[in-house]
Amino acid sequence: MPTGAGESICYQVPALARAGTAVVISPLIALMHDQIRAADALGIKAASLTSADDREAVVKRFLSGELDLLYVAPERATTEGFRRLADRVHLSLIAIDEAHCVSEWGHDFRPDYRQLTRLLDDHREVPRLALTATADRRTRADILAQLGIPEDGLIVAGFDRPNIRYVIRQREQTGKQLRQLLGDRPGPAIVYAPSRDKTEKIAAELGGSGRRSLPYHAGLPPEVRARNQSAFVRSEDMVIAATVAFGMGIDKPDVRTVAHSAIPKSLEAYYQETGRAGRDGEPAEAWLFWAAKDFTLARQRIDEEVPPERRQQEREKLNALAALVETPGCRRAVLLRYFGEDPPATCGNCDNCLEPPATIEVTEIARKLLSAAFRTEMRFGVGHLADVLGGKETDKVHSFGHHRLSVFGICTEEELKLVKPVARALVARDALRADDYGGLSFGPGAKPILKGEETVVIAVPPARRKRRRGGDGPADPLFDALRDVRRALAQEAGVPPYVVFHDSTLREIAAARPRTLAELGRLQGVGETKLQRYGAAFLQAVRQHAA
Repeated sequence: MPTGAGESICYQVPALARAGTAVVISPLIALMHDQIRAADALGIKAASLTSADDREAVVKRFLSGELDLLYVAPERATTEGFRRLADRVHLSLIAIDEAHCVSEWGHDFRPDYRQLTRLLDDHREVPRLALTATADRRTRADILAQLGIPEDGLIVAGFDRPNIRYVIRQREQTGKQLRQLLGDRPGPAIVYAPSRDKTEKIAAELGGSGRRSLPYHAGLPPEVRARNQSAFVRSEDMVIAATVAFGMGIDKPDVRTVAHSAIPKSLEAYYQETGRAGRDGEPAEAWLFWAAKDFTLARQRIDEEVPPERRQQEREKLNALAALVETPGCRRAVLLRYFGEDPPATCGNCDNCLEPPATIEVTEIARKLLSAAFRTEMRFGVGHLADVLGGKETDKVHSFGHHRLSVFGICTEEELKLVKPVARALVARDALRADDYGGLSFGPGAKPILKGEETVVIAVPPARRKRRRGGDGPADPLFDALRDVRRALAQEAGVPPYVVFHDSTLREIAAARPRTLAELGRLQGVGETKLQRYGAAFLQAVRQHAA
């Protein structure tokens, strides 16, 4: 099902409806604790059995049957000790969250997930449930096989997140582009960076521009990492610059913007990471800034780090990602087709649908560029190749004798303006590959272009328009007052504000202006437990605003 569509309710409801305790396999401690806070706010008795918890107290609650939900990591769930412990408890359900981790075809394969079959075999009579938001057809089939779930047990609820606006831009100056983006957009934001040092650099640059920002990566001391994550989870307008490992550690519903400062690993990873935006159903945006060298580095990683038997699959995933960044058409359609859906041709909520880019057929320029790379012995970068194609009499051109080549001076001034964007497109589709020194050589995608079997079309992105900070529409004083009440209640309870109520619920309260607890209880997001805990405070705020 789509990210943020309510995977947790799929195991919470049967856990409450059936006798016993549901065991939930979850990959990260921070994610477990976040979900436990949310469950507690709903009156669900939940705990986790991790290195960060009081093991004796949790085991006692588990054995007594007090718990509705027990969260454990796959590493613990596969131990002999936990299996013996589970044998002593009446289990209502075994739920495997982030189930794509069980598949070697998934984008985040974890061997420990493969070992869960022993726990499942010990309790064949207990219903089992696997949940994921990112699994293509091959991954879904592998999940079913590995976890012993029959094919008729597969339910695909769809992948579309219509409230997320997808925007992709070529990367020029990372810091400047991110400052402009996040200076225009209030609310919590995540910036994904490809390395630890880049998270710290981005956080410092954004902080220097006046936007509160913190880094998050595995190299930070554990207490700093925990403090930064806690600050972000509790914030209402902060930016966290993080490596991709951060994404699975939170379930913060009010993230308004997710930005990638470089390409993600795959379309599955992109979907998972952008899915951290707008989990409350409110409008959100996902931005991706890319450069040709991102694809070069990704292909080098595949050749150097991926086992030979998996390289072709990884190259296919990278080519699918290239198709997303290159398309002049609907981004959402490309994304959903990858996951096996049949979406409309346009979505009305991505950059290309909102402002359709001009497209240029540049096959002839691409052939000239490929020819120049070939005749210069595939040792030079795009700058030198452009000089050769433009007929520039530089010292470097003369020293290598490239002024005598047949490709010298064959491009017009107008064609030369397009050489660099064409080179980016050729690198993205693996027609050109850059070495460690920037030299361009042929990739497997070059031959069909040179033989006239494929055309090359590139999009010209529209000019950036200035956006007014603060979002669309006038401010709502009652909504702001309700946020103040929520902030105070959250601080008193020691929980993030969204655990009290989501923004979408506050907007409903501001629009409906309930006068009684009964009226408030009819609004979406206001359950019985929250009504009793918080109802009086919010009704008081509505009355004060009306006075």
